[in-house]
Amino acid sequence: MKPLIVRKAARIEVRSIRQWYDNEAAGLGARFLAELDDVVARLRSTPQQFPVVRKSIRRALLHRFPYSVYFVDHTDAIILFAVLHHRRNPADWKHRASREETDE
Repeated sequence: MKPLIVRKAARIEVRSIRQWYDNEAAGLGARFLAELDDVVARLRSTPQQFPVVRKSIRRALLHRFPYSVYFVDHTDAIILFAVLHHRRNPADWKHRASREETDE
């Protein structure tokens, strides 16, 4: 299994999402994190199962929560750079994606 590198912006997003869900209902933030952990485990073990959405950028969808995980599968590591709500402006992840694509 490849090492996972989570960019700072993605870490901040995950914390913010969890806090929001915790404020909505007790335990909901933990359920969000559990599903995110499952998706991250799957993308680390077989990243090719997720579709390419732009050049080398892949997207994994959470099932119970309306969020997408954007990542790049490099030879030596997987870079997770965004966890975004489906209603967010696509420019948010595309801007970050352009930085990740140049890092290859």
